Amino acid sequence: MVFNKKQKAETQKVIANCLRKKFQNYTWKDNNMPFHFRLLGKDRMALYSFMQSLLTTFGTSIFEPVAVTIAKELFVKAEYQYIVGKTIYADCQKSVQNIINKLTVEGNPNKIDELKMLRNSLSGELNKLKPTKVDLFVENKQGEQFLFDLKTAKPNKGDFQKYKQTLLEWAGIALTKNKNVKIHTLLAIPYNPFAPNPYQTWTMKGMIDDRHELAVAEKFWDFLGGEGTYNELLDCFEKAGVELRPEIDDYFAKFS
Repeated sequence: MVFNKKQKAETQKVIANCLRKKFQNYTWKDNNMPFHFRLLGKDRMALYSFMQSLLTTFGTSIFEPVAVTIAKELFVKAEYQYIVGKTIYADCQKSVQNIINKLTVEGNPNKIDELKMLRNSLSGELNKLKPTKVDLFVENKQGEQFLFDLKTAKPNKGDFQKYKQTLLEWAGIALTKNKNVKIHTLLAIPYNPFAPNPYQTWTMKGMIDDRHELAVAEKFWDFLGGEGTYNELLDCFEKAGVELRPEIDDYFAKFS
């Protein structure tokens, strides 16, 4: 166990502050919904609207800062909304597209082989890219870099080609900066909505290497903070919720 009492207290504080900032800065668009207001109450409708907004931004507003807080103990670097770079070798960029084209037709992703292809194509002109920001970047003491793209619990099946291209481009950009870097790019899903059953990976078959490109629930959080971190983190969320409940009730009571 690495996730110690000090980290738990800090993590709980980060969760509470993130949520507090969210609802304090939240502005409800008070549309006239007379039937809903009479049936459920205006305060409940305001809370429902806030929850919808929170769920939409849960990754950026809570999961990302929490992940950095946890990772700081085991990793020498931990950042969210990280920019990996802005240039990629032309031949490497072509390899990314070739990999995508092949997977679209044949499936059978293999991230280890794909990274070898990228390493073997570090040549040509430097092309500028405007890549998406990395949701979470961590680097260990050995210099290995791990770039995570945080996704909702049930990503849309049609988006996996775009996700795959992003992961490959991140790797290509990192290798363009340093051809010797040990790089890992992965999708991270903070919890398993199918628990206690295994996460259903059939939707990403043919595009995502679920062994080397996917970290779900315990695999993600325990990697960042050590064995048992996932369960301890659930307790942190529960305690933060209990702490904030009076503030949240007071805030939404004004809509009664």
